Amino acid sequence: MSLLVVGVSHRTAPVALLERVSVSGDALIKLLHDVQRDIRVAESMVVSTCNRVEVYAVVDRFHAAVNAISELLGLHSGVPLEQLAGHLYVHYEDRAVEHLFAVGSGLDSMVLGEGQILGQVRSALRLAQEQGTLGPTLNELLQQTLRVGKRSHTETGIDRAGASLVGVGLTLAERTLGPIGGRRALVVGAGSMSALSAATLQRAGVTDIVVVNRTHDRAVRLARAVGGRAAEFGDLTAELARADLVISCTGATDVVITADMVPAREMFLLDLALPHDVDPAVRRLPGVTLVDLESMQDGTADADTDDGGRAEAVAAVREIVAAEVAAYLSAERAARVTPTVVALRSKAADVVETELGRLVARVPELDGRARDEVAQTVRRVVDKLLHEPTVRVKQLAESAAGDHYAEALRELFNLDPKVPDAVRRIESIDPETSMREVGG
Repeated sequence: MSLLVVGVSHRTAPVALLERVSVSGDALIKLLHDVQRDIRVAESMVVSTCNRVEVYAVVDRFHAAVNAISELLGLHSGVPLEQLAGHLYVHYEDRAVEHLFAVGSGLDSMVLGEGQILGQVRSALRLAQEQGTLGPTLNELLQQTLRVGKRSHTETGIDRAGASLVGVGLTLAERTLGPIGGRRALVVGAGSMSALSAATLQRAGVTDIVVVNRTHDRAVRLARAVGGRAAEFGDLTAELARADLVISCTGATDVVITADMVPAREMFLLDLALPHDVDPAVRRLPGVTLVDLESMQDGTADADTDDGGRAEAVAAVREIVAAEVAAYLSAERAARVTPTVVALRSKAADVVETELGRLVARVPELDGRARDEVAQTVRRVVDKLLHEPTVRVKQLAESAAGDHYAEALRELFNLDPKVPDAVRRIESIDPETSMREVGG
């Protein structure tokens, strides 16, 4: 079984296409289960954000799995596969691990180094766990990704080098409106991005924050958390008339803010939704500035957030990612040979017990103490004979050709291939089970 990722992101597709491919809620769950139902897929997870949709899977056949997952992405998005295929990227095994660690560290984000992606990866992990599509391989990989991402943000200046989409948006808002501390802000939506937006506004000194959401209770909770007030969704037009700064990020599939709802005056709207919440026609209104993911992507909304330490921070994160990828792959390759080592020791133990049984049958007059001494001596001899080759094969297994050494060991000692498989099954059921316990 091998790790595979098939995806589309802001690096490979325009926002208009990302809007069509984006999935959330029930649609995301359905895609996850459709991927998992494919006979070539053993484990699966979907990362879906405003900048990417990626399917991670543990598969037994590369080409067939790539084709199946690509077709599902096309089917769920309604984008013909021949149109979507040119924007898809595929990573396999080592490259898939490297890609995920880079994503978790913020190196692959639209705004370099933004930290929100870690929460989005964590949400994808949690959803896959809840839906029963996550297995030991992806679980371990995702846990490592979260650790690598946290390490990258803790040990480097990547947080200062790159801001979140919200931070970039507010920098642009200040270019238009001037200092935003005394402005009236409206947050449309109450999900994770909206919560981040409201918190960022509060930290920026904005004290007049209004939250509007279809589910009013959620708006109330978010507003209370930032010292603002909640308004009914039906009052959205009235609240737009009073707002200077609007940040919208809902899960709606249609436009939430139309041109006829927006007053023609100085006003800044930041649309972080995918598909977009704000009608692009708003840009034609006098005095109104609209920044969305598309304008951020094509560079027309460059916030000039770079500083002298950016290159250094990025280089430091790349070093961390490279080291973590190497460590993960080395440990993963070593783990692959462990079941074979267990099978070898299990076979040796069986031979010892069989021969000791024959000894007792041939020499029944041997007293108990003598039998114990003989048994201990034989077991020590076998342990010493097996120690060097088992240690060496574990070391060799850390190389890219590690599987070949395990295969050679199975061939040389005529090991039953089902025994290593049985060990893997036991480990997947109870990861705390030690090799010594499994091997008897």
